[in-house]
Amino acid sequence: MRIAVPREIREGERRVALVPESCRKLAKAGIEVAVERGAGTEAFFPDDAYRESGAAVEAGAAELLGKADFVLKVQAPAPSPPSGGHEADAMRQGAMLLCTLMPTRHPDAVEKLAARNITAFATDRIPRITRAQSMDTLSSMANIAGYKAVLVAANALPRYFPMLTTAAGTVFPAKVFVIGAGVAGLSAIATARRLGASVEATDTRSAAKEQVESLGARFVGIETSESAEDATGYARELSQEFHRKQAELLAERCAAADAVITTALIGGVKAPMLITAEMVRAMNPGSVIVDVAAEGGGNCALTRPGETVVERGVTIIGPMNLPAEMPWHASTLYSRNLAAFVLAFWKDGRFRLDLDDEIIRGALVTHGGEIR
Repeated sequence: MRIAVPREIREGERRVALVPESCRKLAKAGIEVAVERGAGTEAFFPDDAYRESGAAVEAGAAELLGKADFVLKVQAPAPSPPSGGHEADAMRQGAMLLCTLMPTRHPDAVEKLAARNITAFATDRIPRITRAQSMDTLSSMANIAGYKAVLVAANALPRYFPMLTTAAGTVFPAKVFVIGAGVAGLSAIATARRLGASVEATDTRSAAKEQVESLGARFVGIETSESAEDATGYARELSQEFHRKQAELLAERCAAADAVITTALIGGVKAPMLITAEMVRAMNPGSVIVDVAAEGGGNCALTRPGETVVERGVTIIGPMNLPAEMPWHASTLYSRNLAAFVLAFWKDGRFRLDLDDEIIRGALVTHGGEIR
């Protein structure tokens, strides 16, 4: 089997789907790996490192994709400006694809993949079960996003994060409010605490309380008998009554915060609207909101994905791809996740497409010319 790793073409994307470490592991299992020239450059993985790992380095994405049995990518296939075509059209009919596909955000790409008879797996649809933990790209990238979001907030906030005792008097710690205590939220909490901030957090899942408190933050939440998780372990929609009570809580805590980090996503991809324009206007001038969910539409009504806006002295930052700002580690962790997926189903010299397997079934988006 021949795996191809093309250079990512999305603007601002600095990650690469496989790093030399994983190429070496795949080659040892008897899998041929080919990487497009310069694919890892922006993540600080030079072509020579790939050659030393046993991977081939080739020029030209179209030819690379056309010869591949299995394509590994970070982003969903997209139109390629240099060629004027689409990455999906360059792939060999009947080949396989593994990437962060997010099919609800990229319906055109999904249709093209089905039309090309591509068997496409979305890492963002891999079920959150114990056996699949090593393949969980969402968690790997969310960890980085939560960490980086706090650094962005600290950089934008016109005050210190930690408490300091100086010759000019005591500086009290900044108040950070984290919305959503999933992987990104917990990473944000831990980072803000390490920087010395006073941190509180909220989540719709009651189980999050213990996790938040274990990191030294205060948990604020709403008592509810509703289940906040679906069968796959992702957050789900809740009742209107719950949202009314939640809005009251969020308004109160945002008004008291110096920095707000929002990380809430439904199903891992859709951002619920949680912070209204009125809540923003009630915040203190100089305070900051970093909307980690901006790529999914944003948790704040005033978020402009990819932009920074100021509303009555409150800075709202909507980063689109925080993991790409830490490309070395983001690529390394993402690569390990993809290699784990491939090797889990690599048996007797071939990739076994077991449609009865829970992981395969959950991740499968297109197969046999159909959208699954």
